[in-house]
Amino acid sequence: MTSHWQQRRSGDPANRPGDLRSPWQRDRARVLHSAAFRRLQSKTQIMNVGENDFYRTRLTHSLEAAQIGASLINQLQQVCAPKLTPMLPDLNLMETLCLAHDIGHPPFGHGGEAALHFKMLGAGGFEGNGQTFRIVGKLEAYHPEHGMDLTRRSLLGLLKYPVLMPQLQAPKDLEHPGSLAQWKPAKALFACDADLLDWVLQPLSESDRELFQSVTTLDKAPWQKSIHKALDASLMELADDIAYGVHDLEDAVVTGTLSESQWHAHVDTVINQLPAKLAQLMQELGEQLFAREHHLRKNAIGALVNIFVTTVRLEEVLPEAEEPLIRFNATLPKDEAYLLKSLKDVVFEHVINEPSIQQLRYRSQNMLLDLFTALHTEPLRLLPRNTRERWQKAQQEQDKTAADRILCDYVAGMTDDYAERMYRNLFVV
Repeated sequence: MTSHWQQRRSGDPANRPGDLRSPWQRDRARVLHSAAFRRLQSKTQIMNVGENDFYRTRLTHSLEAAQIGASLINQLQQVCAPKLTPMLPDLNLMETLCLAHDIGHPPFGHGGEAALHFKMLGAGGFEGNGQTFRIVGKLEAYHPEHGMDLTRRSLLGLLKYPVLMPQLQAPKDLEHPGSLAQWKPAKALFACDADLLDWVLQPLSESDRELFQSVTTLDKAPWQKSIHKALDASLMELADDIAYGVHDLEDAVVTGTLSESQWHAHVDTVINQLPAKLAQLMQELGEQLFAREHHLRKNAIGALVNIFVTTVRLEEVLPEAEEPLIRFNATLPKDEAYLLKSLKDVVFEHVINEPSIQQLRYRSQNMLLDLFTALHTEPLRLLPRNTRERWQKAQQEQDKTAADRILCDYVAGMTDDYAERMYRNLFVV
């Protein structure tokens, strides 16, 4: 792989004396030892932290995604055309992306994301993947200006949406959002990080960059959607989807959130549309999934993951592109892609949309709205010293947007436990 994809924004190519690690091994270590990664242990995946001692957090989800990502690479190395294997990310790079993919998510999952986006409508918005890019590229403490100072290829692989946030219109009343469903975040990077995006995409030709950053216009929020992602990002997203569709499904079954009757009501229709061999396998796995014997359920979970890992393939999605890393993506065949989407739909409908989960999400969203308001109103009293100093510097430069982004960075970096504790300290008598 050409050397420009191994470059770091700091321009520092040197390892420590005697360090024989590859650039991707160094990237993986920086993610693994970062504060943002550690905080995932106390951030919501689907079920709120503290509700049960079985289910997954953002941390365990990311570890499982990394393992699945490694399995996808192993599969592709053995089945794809020899001329394509050199472009595949090695295992360290793949794990780097999967371990880092969720570090930008705020407390309380997508509910917290919607709350912060509403509060930031007048200052560039908020979106979890955009915050991940910001953390690894600017905020973490490995470098004074460049965050973790990861390689260009690692940053490219974290770009699920390689476009900037559209211009947002702040509502007149930022204290009463109504239903936060109407403020769904656009899937994009923040305008304040345009310089970092430009650096990552610098090796692309002008025509490749125009292709890569194509968007499709939507009729309603979030108004636009990017069409393409790089090869490494497609592998990371597939690993993420498999972990969500299969392992979060296991949480739902074990905790009783998803019943066997609900499973059949949703999945039987799906199974009837699959090829006979895959349909038969899904019938058998459905029975094992709800069996009393725990080892049968674990076998079903492993077999479901295996369906998707063993059918992954490389597809030329941008044949006119010069750069191989954006010309190819990892994809699933039509039937397996439909099955994975259906499993994700089961989790969404019978877990995320479960009233008890939505009640917790509503409560958590309002906690974050109140916290942001308090910090925005009294930053000099309530912000920790280092964050306060950064906020004061932005104020002195008369950059209100930057000052609000600093507040948002602080709130987004909180764990669920920390946010709830601060809320109690400020508002609960």
